[in-house]
Amino acid sequence: MPGIEDDLRVTVAALMANRGERQTDLAVGLGQAQAQISRKLTGRAHWSLEDVDLLAAHYRLHTLDLLAGPTHALGVARGDLPALKPVSPWTTIPAAPAPEPTPPVTTPPTPAPTPPAPVEPCVLCGQPAPDEVDGFPQHLTAEDCAAAIAATRRPTVHTPRAPALDRPSTPTAQEQPTPTAPPTPAPAPADTTLADQPTDTDQQQPAPAPAPTEPAPAPASPPPSPSHRSTPHYASGTLIEQITDRVRDVLAEHGGDLETAQAALLKTAIPDVMALLKASRVGGRYEHSEFPPTAEILRKKSQKGADEIWEGRPKWRNTPLLKAAKQGERFEVTALDMNAAYLSALKCHLPIGQLREDTTGVHDPKKAGVHLITPPAWDHPDLPNPLGNRMEPGELWVTESTLRLLLDCARKDLADAPVIHRSLVSGASEALLEKLRRALTETRRTALAEGDELTVAYVKAMYSKFVSTIGESSANREIRRPDWMHLIRAKAFANLWMKAHKAHTAGLKVVEISGTDELHVIGDWRTAFTEGRDLNQVKQKDVYTLGGER
Repeated sequence: MPGIEDDLRVTVAALMANRGERQTDLAVGLGQAQAQISRKLTGRAHWSLEDVDLLAAHYRLHTLDLLAGPTHALGVARGDLPALKPVSPWTTIPAAPAPEPTPPVTTPPTPAPTPPAPVEPCVLCGQPAPDEVDGFPQHLTAEDCAAAIAATRRPTVHTPRAPALDRPSTPTAQEQPTPTAPPTPAPAPADTTLADQPTDTDQQQPAPAPAPTEPAPAPASPPPSPSHRSTPHYASGTLIEQITDRVRDVLAEHGGDLETAQAALLKTAIPDVMALLKASRVGGRYEHSEFPPTAEILRKKSQKGADEIWEGRPKWRNTPLLKAAKQGERFEVTALDMNAAYLSALKCHLPIGQLREDTTGVHDPKKAGVHLITPPAWDHPDLPNPLGNRMEPGELWVTESTLRLLLDCARKDLADAPVIHRSLVSGASEALLEKLRRALTETRRTALAEGDELTVAYVKAMYSKFVSTIGESSANREIRRPDWMHLIRAKAFANLWMKAHKAHTAGLKVVEISGTDELHVIGDWRTAFTEGRDLNQVKQKDVYTLGGER
C-alpha cells in the first residue's frame, strides 16, 4: 500500500504541471541540483522533512496542505479550497457545510450503488479520468496524466485498473470495488500525518482529525509503513559479505594471482565504496544530499589551487626539546603510527543537506558545516596548536571538526573559546557513514587476523579514495560534497591531536606530530596506548635517538 512519500511525489508533479514548471525551475526554487530533483520525482531518492518545508515555502502552502494529497494541495494552490490550519491532535475540524443537515443515524450510512457517471476531466491535466480521489475526477499517477494526453490523438479502450500504488492510503480504504460492480464513492480519506514518515527530528506536525459526521472505524492492524520502508534493511553483516564476495570473485577471475587481483580491486575501489554507501543508507532516518549547491568558499580558485577552508593539518615539533637536544641532552624517541586514520574519521558530524548561512555567532551542536572564526591564542609550547601549523593571524574558515576541537580545548581551560563570525551549516548527524565505517572496520579486522593482506589493501583503497574524491573530483561522479571531504580530513587531524594530548596527560613528552597518523613521543608509550593494528590501537613505527654529545 502506498505511503505518504508516494502521495508527495504525485502532489509535486501536479503542482509543477499547474505552474508550468520544469525540473530545473523546481531545483532552483529548492536550492538543489536538477539531477537530485529528478531522482526524487521518480522515486529513486527520498524526500526529506527539510524538502517538505522547502516545497511548502516554494508553493506557498502550509505543510499540512502539501501532505494532504494532490487534489487538496492543488485546490488550495488555485484558491478553490480553504487551507488547513495546525490544530491540536484532540481538536476536530468541522466538516464542510452541507446543503441540508443529515439526520442522525445509529450506524454509519452506506452509500447506495449509483449508475456509472459520465467520465469527467481530470483536475490535473484536463483529460477524461475514470477514477476519483476525494470526490474529484483525477488520474492516479502523473504517468496516467501523460498517457491520457497522448491518447487524445488516437482512440483507446479503457480497462478497469487494479488499485494504484499512488492512491492515497486511508484507514477506511479496506474495501475495493469488484470489477463487475460500478465504483461507489468512498468516504473522504483522513489526512495523512508525518507519523507515517521516517523523521529527521523528533518533532512531528499534528494531523487534523476526521469530521464528526464520519466516524472512523478502528483499524484492525497498524497502518502500513511508507513504501520505501519495505525495502530490505542492509545490516553491517550484509555489507561485509559484499566486500568479501567481491574480493573472492576478483581473485577467482585472475586465477588466484594476488598482484593482478589487487590491481583490479584498487581500480574499482571508488564505484565499489559508493555502492556500499548507498546500501548502508537504505532504511536510514536521513536522506542526505549528494549534489547540493557548493558555497563559494568551498570552490577551488584554480584547477590545482585550494579553496578557503583550513583543515588544521598538524605539522609541529617541540622547539624547547629540540633546543635541549642540540645542547647535548640525549632522548630516546618512539615514532608511533595511528591505524587507519581516515577510516576512524568517518565517524564525525556531517551536514545532511545544503549549507545555509547563520550569523548568530552561536555554535549549534545539532548542526555542522564550516565556520568563519577568530581563533584563540595558544600558549603551550609542549603541545601542538589544534589549528596545526597556521602562522597567519586573523579570521579563517574552519570545519565543524576543528571548531569542536577548539571548543573542547576551551572546556579543558587550555585556551579561550574561538569567536564565531559566520557559519554555513545544515542539520547534522554523526551516524551518516557509521554503517559503512563499521563494515569496513570489521572486514579489515577479520582480514588482519587471517593474514589477508589483499582485503586489507582493498579496504584501505576504498575509504581513502572515498575521502579524497567526494569533493570536486572528476574521479567520482556520484557525489559532490567538498564540505564532507574537509570535515573528514579535519576530523583525522583532530583525532591525532587528541592522541598527542592523551600522551601528554599520561606523562609522556610529545616530540612531534605530522601528517594524519604520526606521533613521536619520549617515554613508555604503552602506559597510554595499546599496541596493535586495530583502530583504537597504535603500532610502533621507529625508535631513534635525539641529541647526544656535541
